[in-house]
Amino acid sequence: MIFGNIRNIEEYTFLESQVKECFAYAREHDLKAFEKGSHEIDGDRLFVNIAEYTTTEAADRFWEAHRDYLDIHVMLTGPEQIDVNFIENMDQKDYVPADDFLPMDGDKNGHVVLDEGDFLICYPHDAHRTAVKAGEPAAIKKAIFKVRIH
Repeated sequence: MIFGNIRNIEEYTFLESQVKECFAYAREHDLKAFEKGSHEIDGDRLFVNIAEYTTTEAADRFWEAHRDYLDIHVMLTGPEQIDVNFIENMDQKDYVPADDFLPMDGDKNGHVVLDEGDFLICYPHDAHRTAVKAGEPAAIKKAIFKVRIH
């Protein structure tokens, strides 16, 4: 996983071209104005999901990872805590190919708090639990770019 802020994106020269394409898209479009839901960029190769919800207790959320897509969480309005671990440390359940969803149970070994402009890139071995409150529950809006890797 990679945690950073888009204002410093030029420091991440090593990122894959598809990931850089997501950040270029974010710079060129007013994602805050996008409606909640999925927005196609390039078919199933690259799209962005706009999510809006209120953060909550970690116990009310679930762990996930993905095999076919990278998740690039870009916070539009925050804050949101995302708990993290590696899938090898988790009790993995049955993978759901149709949803590219690997559910898991386990504990976090860390977390990040995303505020406006922050991003978190989750690779296939990165377990993540989203929508966790950072202090008090908060209404958030974020973009989740989905980049096909398989």
